[in-house]
Amino acid sequence: MSDVKAVNELVEKYNLLKSEIGKVIIGQKEAVNYTLLSILCGGHSLLIGVPGLAKTLLVNTVSSALGLHFNRIQFTPDLMPSDILGSEILDENRKFKFIKGPIFSNIILADEINRTPPKTQAALLEAMQERSVTISGNHYKLDLPFFVLATQNPIEQEGTYPLPEAQLDRFMFSIYLEYPSFKEEVEVVKSTTGNVLQTVSSIFSADEIIETQKLIRKIPVADNVIEYAVRLVGKTRPKSAEATEMVKSYLDWGAGPRASQNLILAAKAHAAVHGKYSPDIEDVRAVAIPILSHRIVKNYKAEAEGITIKDIIESLL
Repeated sequence: MSDVKAVNELVEKYNLLKSEIGKVIIGQKEAVNYTLLSILCGGHSLLIGVPGLAKTLLVNTVSSALGLHFNRIQFTPDLMPSDILGSEILDENRKFKFIKGPIFSNIILADEINRTPPKTQAALLEAMQERSVTISGNHYKLDLPFFVLATQNPIEQEGTYPLPEAQLDRFMFSIYLEYPSFKEEVEVVKSTTGNVLQTVSSIFSADEIIETQKLIRKIPVADNVIEYAVRLVGKTRPKSAEATEMVKSYLDWGAGPRASQNLILAAKAHAAVHGKYSPDIEDVRAVAIPILSHRIVKNYKAEAEGITIKDIIESLL
């Protein structure tokens, strides 16, 4: 099948996928779009929002619509790395036997990831980057496709362990879920307080997702689009020559090269699901905020003056 035909088919299936998810998730269109884009690119996402905005339900619904195996890990202060990865036990023949942990799944919902200490958070790093885990010197490959969709609650900071920058950088997108509009909330209440339960049909299979990821990587990108993405990331670095006054005044730290790579990958996926055969600068702009917002660090002056990361990124766009 030609790549052009494959892109056209992807547009159809993507719209079908969104309408399936829309049966259960009302509103949150941006969050749904970015979550699906990260999956089509093979990236991980961090979902940030106050309790009750359907973060967990969104991940659950997406995994059903994609026909993928799904495991939820509730992150707590006493969770140990072996609770995620698995552990070795002595069997009846006095031989060590490896019991797989919940990480051996296609979609991992890391619920409230910032509630667990750094030692346990770090257990996810190798899995996210290498798609494999090492236990007692033995190397185990994870089943593909593999995604970590983590949730974080931005209000309760008591008893939380903020994710280190190295771990945040492994997430392709940070997706903020907003409160629903009045109309959407009325719809949510109507649909969740009756007897009718919506069921979601599976639109993709695991193999089709892997094929789609390969297709997206094949999409050609013009040099000027790559240069725009690299320049945009460069502008977030306060010490770079291209940094704006706003960046120099309000940022301590800018985004690294992984941001440039993710901007181009996400722009390819954004172009493909909108029926374009090559991304342009508009596609890069469309994905810039969720890709850059967790990779740049504000200083105290920005905090004091109420300047948000989103304000700074929008000034660069």
